[in-house]
Amino acid sequence: MLSPEIAIAGVSLRFAPPGGEVRSHLALSDVSFTVKPGEFVAIIGPSGCGKSTLLRLVAGLLGVTEGDVRVGGTKVERVPGGIGFLFQSDALLPWKTALENVVMGATLAGRDRAEALDKARFLLGEIGLAKSADKYPSELSGGMRKRVALARTMAYEPRVFLLDEPFSALDAQTRIHVGNRFLKILETLGQTVIVVTHDIDEAIAMADRVLVMTASPGRIARAFDVGLPRPRDYYGTRFEPGFRDLQEGIWDILRREMEGVLARD
Repeated sequence: MLSPEIAIAGVSLRFAPPGGEVRSHLALSDVSFTVKPGEFVAIIGPSGCGKSTLLRLVAGLLGVTEGDVRVGGTKVERVPGGIGFLFQSDALLPWKTALENVVMGATLAGRDRAEALDKARFLLGEIGLAKSADKYPSELSGGMRKRVALARTMAYEPRVFLLDEPFSALDAQTRIHVGNRFLKILETLGQTVIVVTHDIDEAIAMADRVLVMTASPGRIARAFDVGLPRPRDYYGTRFEPGFRDLQEGIWDILRREMEGVLARD
């Protein structure tokens, strides 16, 4: 049996109280799960449950209060090598064109200038931005900038992808197109992926396993094995047998968690 690529054991995270407050905030409580090499895991849960915080722990951008986070068998105490993180914000360099932003990712992957340019042009073409390669971020829409950031992360070819709402800024039609291209690339490369999303259908369509979190403090309420055949279609998978049952099972947990949150407000 393969050792897990990512192992999270008994993780809790408590934030210090902001100025003037006495009580600290418990964001995550006793979270444990593993991700196998090449596995695609989606994390879904109510707003504020700690989904994005969990990604930052894996990336070494935050430290745990209790528990243990390991990537490739090594305890995470700083940013691990081979991690690609796509934040909710696009974080593009405003003084570089779309092409040059993506070239950065390919260069970090060890490609020479010519190879990096070829890789960047290919990826921009795959996500429908070939004609915008020479535009600066200020000349692009929010959705276009998010696609450039996604291409830059893919150009880096990390062994682990951490994606925080990767398609949230895209309109419905573009989301389907980019989602399909992204799935095809990942299914070819076989990288380990954790994606955070609020979209149940998206989580099922993309992932091998869906982890559903409770309301804050975040815990893992249940894990769903997806088991739908690959290769997948980002939209067409929604019509596969078994999709509706998964959708209803995940929504049942989320509905109960949200009812609890609303009852406390």
